[in-house]
Amino acid sequence: MTHKEILKQYWGYDSFRGIQEEIIDSISKGSDTLGLMPTGGGKSITFQVPAMAMPGVCIVITPLISLMNDQVQNLRRRGITAYALHSGLCHQQIVQVLDNCIYGKIKLLYISPERIESPFFLTKLKHIKVSFITVDEAHCISQWGHDFRPAYKKITVLRRHLPGKAVLALTATATPKVIQDIRTQLDFKDDNIFRMSFRRDNLSYVVRRTKDITEEIIHILKNTQGSAIIYTMSRLKTHELSIELEKAGFTSTYFHAGLDIAVKNKHQEDWQTNKKRVIVATNAFGMGIDKPDVRIVIHADVPNSIEAYFQEAGRAGRDGQHAYAVLLLSPSAESTMRKRLANAFPDKAFIRDVYEHIAYFYQIGVGMGKGHSFIFPLAKFCAQYKYMQNQTDAAMRILHNAGYIFYNTDPDSFYRVHFTVKRDELYRLNDIDDFEDQIIEYLVRRCEGIFTDYVFVDDEDMARKLKCRPQSIHVAFSFLRRKHIIDFVPPRTNPKLTFLIDRVDGYEVKLGKDVYETRRKVMDDNIENMIAYCREDIICRQTFLVRYFGETSKTDCEACDICIAKRKQASGTTPDSAGCLSDILAILSDGKPHRLSEIYQSLHHPQNMTEQTILTLYTEGKVKIENNRICIATTYTQTAKDS
Repeated sequence: MTHKEILKQYWGYDSFRGIQEEIIDSISKGSDTLGLMPTGGGKSITFQVPAMAMPGVCIVITPLISLMNDQVQNLRRRGITAYALHSGLCHQQIVQVLDNCIYGKIKLLYISPERIESPFFLTKLKHIKVSFITVDEAHCISQWGHDFRPAYKKITVLRRHLPGKAVLALTATATPKVIQDIRTQLDFKDDNIFRMSFRRDNLSYVVRRTKDITEEIIHILKNTQGSAIIYTMSRLKTHELSIELEKAGFTSTYFHAGLDIAVKNKHQEDWQTNKKRVIVATNAFGMGIDKPDVRIVIHADVPNSIEAYFQEAGRAGRDGQHAYAVLLLSPSAESTMRKRLANAFPDKAFIRDVYEHIAYFYQIGVGMGKGHSFIFPLAKFCAQYKYMQNQTDAAMRILHNAGYIFYNTDPDSFYRVHFTVKRDELYRLNDIDDFEDQIIEYLVRRCEGIFTDYVFVDDEDMARKLKCRPQSIHVAFSFLRRKHIIDFVPPRTNPKLTFLIDRVDGYEVKLGKDVYETRRKVMDDNIENMIAYCREDIICRQTFLVRYFGETSKTDCEACDICIAKRKQASGTTPDSAGCLSDILAILSDGKPHRLSEIYQSLHHPQNMTEQTILTLYTEGKVKIENNRICIATTYTQTAKDS
């Protein structure tokens, strides 16, 4: 079958979009290929189609378990054999998946970068016919990328085990510096780089300053229509804000990584099927979500990088229709962002202290612990040792990057189920309904070893086979447990911790430049670039963004807040600098000191114009500025009265 025939048969499309076909042709010829495609550009098609056309298994490396599972489920619904290897599988299930790869029964195998370090996986790999390697979210391999993952560095090991196999690297966000680093780190033999324009001409970018974020969101939703995503940095805030929106008359739900799997599925489904207009979420939401008709994405908090913002904002208007990406700034937004840097990179002494207390928490002695895994109750740990949760989580991630622990924050997606009755006793059960009988039949037929031990059960697959909702599976499991027929462990939401080396004394923990100083500098630069974007009031938003990613832009978008302000100013509807001066003096006319932030928020002039006007007043001695407060100078007031 040709590539277009495969596209039509499995995806129902008659033709490829953008640069998809060029990328597919390049990787099909066995050439190392880098594809730069913004969110919504159709990255997955570029490796899934050639994987179906070529003999063997396409190995797909991706950093998120949730993203693996989403893509695997989508492929299976299309009749394509795809599997994912992740920490939620037991050894027997991993063996079964890899054996099926050897026998040629699987076309796409999704793995995390950490899997490459497994000797067992590499041994099995020798017997698997591989078509090519796909590296999704390829910016994770670059220390200059916004989401660097040290485990991605191991991909070169995979290349050595698969000589001659081409690599397809894909990313939606990469600066020129990151692009070069990707090619170097992946040891590219070819110079095949395909770029899709980062311009989104159907998307209006807006930055809006406000004193009340919730009130502004309500105002925006009242004046727009269609499905909406609201991003916030706080898990608690997702629920609180969703409640406020419900009170204001909007149908709303919420999403974050700490929710129970069944709850997450329910909330996501309600939003995707338009039962809820709005979903309030952390950045854990969105990867792999296929909803093209999102009309507005609102950021209630400023992301840590332009890359993250561009990716999240880009989830609006993927159907090509007009949409909005609105970034809201509170008066304290900039200071909050800079505090995040301190939280993300706490003092090295604190990190070593956390490492010591992990050992105390699990009673691991010096020279012991290698290979031992534990569920890590972050909240309980922090309460016991009086730590801040965000700084402790950051310390754990740095210890992970330094190679002392494996800190897995992705929740397990599967239930673990075990029959508490013997197989022959199942036939004598009377107190079960038809649906429970279907559940039991599924478990008996598909879950080998379930009578002797707990096995992992994919409730999404079960729900599809039984034509029911995943929530119904959870309810049925609960009833069967009450009847003493099964026992089960629901999907894990707490992080999982594994000691990668035997415990050392805290003072011996080495935090090298590559895992601390360099990463801190990258985050600092990212935050300052994001602040620059927020402060910008001259350059078109679209132009600013595409230039950041190394793309030249000759035309402005004419649809962002800056372009609209320019158009109004040209037509005489926007106050000039004289009007700005008049407005500032009017605010200060009460003779009281006013916060500078209050002045900026009260006026609708460009911030650089307001700042320049205040500076002029100060240098001329007309105002006094102390402790970030401004007031009319006494001498200027007297002069004004005399005149």
